Amino acid sequence: MALTIAGSDSGGGAGIQADLKTFAVLGVHGTSAIACLTAQNPRRVLAVEPCPPKMLRQQIEAVFEELPPRAVKTGMLFSAANLRVVADFLGARTGRRRVPLVVDPVMVSTSGARLLQPAAEKVLREALLPLATLATPNLDEAEILADQKIREPEDLRSAAREIVRRFGGAVLVKGGHLTNSREALDIFFDGETELLLSAPFVRGVSTHGTGCTYSAAICAALALGCDLPHAVETGKNFITSAIAGSYRIGRYFALNPAGAMPVRRWRGGSVR
Repeated sequence: MALTIAGSDSGGGAGIQADLKTFAVLGVHGTSAIACLTAQNPRRVLAVEPCPPKMLRQQIEAVFEELPPRAVKTGMLFSAANLRVVADFLGARTGRRRVPLVVDPVMVSTSGARLLQPAAEKVLREALLPLATLATPNLDEAEILADQKIREPEDLRSAAREIVRRFGGAVLVKGGHLTNSREALDIFFDGETELLLSAPFVRGVSTHGTGCTYSAAICAALALGCDLPHAVETGKNFITSAIAGSYRIGRYFALNPAGAMPVRRWRGGSVR
């Protein structure tokens, strides 16, 4: 079993909806705690309404009481109060009771809408990220967390190292939007092991919810007992095939896992 704590996407392409689809495809029973409601479609976010903190905590408590997850992921939490609820609950679970935690630090949507209140960023940095087994920032989020620009593949490495230095745990910096790159490059770093994960760009497809799906696939792999590097590679394979198998919904594309694409594995040295 796996638990996602995230926002609901009324368009069905991201958030809780994407996470539960991913868990199901990978053979993991998915549970959920909804941190906020969004009114959105593939083009824009119209409104965001956070869940009351007490209700969010009760959802998490209900899952852990009878359906204890073997891995947890967080997505859009939006408010400082809800970030604190999640950090306090998971932080209290120590030792053998602590489950792997994947933190997708959702800050801004693809369309540019802010998905994290300004006051919540401090709680994210100080309370939640230090608990993470793995953080999965995209380029924009990695630039904020590492306080540096990312323009070249080598910048992915330095950002990953800085994020681990600041927050501990491990990080997967997702470079799918890196300009002047012929492949979708991501860097995994856990303080010792460094992996370059690459896959060909899928041209002509503009998708929504890739970050949610990627981190959910990693969470599912951890729930199935994979070690962290293997789980990250599983996630990369999954998101690559999901993008490649995208199908049209009206004027847009929806992710659809289909087939498997190889991922090259690399250790140390230079990305260049």
